[in-house]
Amino acid sequence: MSTMKACVIEGPRSAAVREVPIPEPGPGEVLIRVERAGICGTDVHIYKGEYVSPYPIIPGHEFSGTIAGLGGGVDGFAIGDRVTAEPNIHCGRCAYCLSQRGNHCVSWQAVGVTRDGAMAEYVTVPARNVFRLPDGMSFAEGAFIEPLACVVHAMNRLQPAPGARTLLFGAGAMGQQLIQALVHAGVSDLAVVDIAEDKLAMAAEWGATRTFLSGQYDEAELLEDFPRGFDIVVDATGIPQVIEQALKYLGPAGKYLQFGVTARTATIQLSPFDLFQRDWTLIGSMATNNTFQQALQWAKAKRIRLEPLVTSVIGLDDLPHLFEHGARPDDLKVQIQIG
Repeated sequence: MSTMKACVIEGPRSAAVREVPIPEPGPGEVLIRVERAGICGTDVHIYKGEYVSPYPIIPGHEFSGTIAGLGGGVDGFAIGDRVTAEPNIHCGRCAYCLSQRGNHCVSWQAVGVTRDGAMAEYVTVPARNVFRLPDGMSFAEGAFIEPLACVVHAMNRLQPAPGARTLLFGAGAMGQQLIQALVHAGVSDLAVVDIAEDKLAMAAEWGATRTFLSGQYDEAELLEDFPRGFDIVVDATGIPQVIEQALKYLGPAGKYLQFGVTARTATIQLSPFDLFQRDWTLIGSMATNNTFQQALQWAKAKRIRLEPLVTSVIGLDDLPHLFEHGARPDDLKVQIQIG
């Protein structure tokens, strides 16, 4: 039996690169030889035992590569096609799938989350989830389509009004995409808070109108121009303490978007009187929801710039060390070069 190298998370805080069998594509599936795989905060939660994943599992849900095998009944693709793939697998038949809420499918699965993923030399994916990369799109950009599709879903959920005064916490790789999307959507003021000056400088390049270094501002300074609060507040950190702080800056009839992923057991305190009296709308945004095609179109048109967000490229053998010790504080997106 042919084998491949893969990073296997064997249990909470236990990961190793191992030789495992190359998966066989089943009926309706394709086998993809992985070129690039992105590391997501969700992967870190899986490593720490804070997510819904079973063990052992090969993580990796942001990826690109070339088709290396076709399962029975697959047409429309050929060996060698350059592709990316939507990792979320929906049944297409339940009440949620039939009402445009497929990310809540009762039979939901996800490549790299509930089934083996792309932090390996090969991965199998349902053919219906596979998308060709446009000519000229790099594998690095291709591995970024899944996170960008999450941003498209978030924007569909948020529906920012033109001129909305907006505050965003977290200028990492996801925050930088959200900043670009919010600017294109027509928000007016866009204040961004982060712990890293370099990330704030990039946020300003994309169109942030004010930037604040975390821990070096006070509430009055942040609300100087908007004493009653912002129209939109977005969390892209997933840190409970930040989320509690972020809600304090939400103005009357404001919309709050929870984009950052927290640990499953995380909790925050929220005043139900504020929720009532201030007419707030609280919005979650889980994964993607039939938004891969739109993300590809955004990336192809360079409306959202992705390659500048890839700040480190590592090898598969380096991945367990990164899981254990974390990325560098100034990194945005770390990708794995596999092919």
